Amino acid sequence: MKKSIFEISKMDCPSEENLIRMKLDGITNIKNLDFDIPNRKLTVFHTGETEQIEKSLLGLNLGTKKIDTEETDQVAFEENSNQKKLLWSVLAINFTFFIIEMTTGIISKSMGLVADSLDMLADSFVYGISLFAVGGSIVKKKKIANLAGYFQILLAVMGFAEVLRRFFGNEKLPDFSTMIIVSVFALIANGICLYLLQKSNNKKEAHMRASMIFTSNDVIINLGVITAGLLVNWLNSSKPDLIIGSIVFILVIQGAVRILKIGN
Repeated sequence: MKKSIFEISKMDCPSEENLIRMKLDGITNIKNLDFDIPNRKLTVFHTGETEQIEKSLLGLNLGTKKIDTEETDQVAFEENSNQKKLLWSVLAINFTFFIIEMTTGIISKSMGLVADSLDMLADSFVYGISLFAVGGSIVKKKKIANLAGYFQILLAVMGFAEVLRRFFGNEKLPDFSTMIIVSVFALIANGICLYLLQKSNNKKEAHMRASMIFTSNDVIINLGVITAGLLVNWLNSSKPDLIIGSIVFILVIQGAVRILKIGN
């Protein structure tokens, strides 16, 4: 048995962990995966060489670099029987906040909230594919991943079009208080998801470690929308909301591309 350690610089939340798990699903010489999200490290226990593993990880464009490969005597690995239940929990949280943010974003005329709702939907896709596709056939996994990825890109492009329309139009200011309040609750929801999924990996020292929580893209986006809401009120302009919305739409498209790469 061999143990290979990879540094994955863009792996900063559990949704990327699930993307990696799905990408590596089906490589028969992999015996176990051990994720250390706070330190952006992945340890792969495997037989044979690492070429196929490296190629798959590099295909996700998450900044993968192999650190070391060594022999190991470890043959027993702890199974997490609660993983499916936890995936259902974070799927429910993310999808619920997709609905909440999309609804309040439309009502309050905030593109920041609408864009963040699509980011929540993107995470929902990842957890949903993890539940319904992993362990099934490779063909089924590819079809689900491709459908989710293209749908996500379509929504993000429609969001960009709306940003442009509002930028050149004469729209009412978004409701800054709704932006802030909803984003604070979304921030709490993301923190809960991170806590639950890190807890499931039995890394007790990392449960609520700030270095983990505040390097998460999801949390940074929430803070961005809160900041945009404050600037909307301070500057009496919708531009901060449109700017943060555009940034998040770009991140959503990047996430969609990674989902599409699962099936490649």
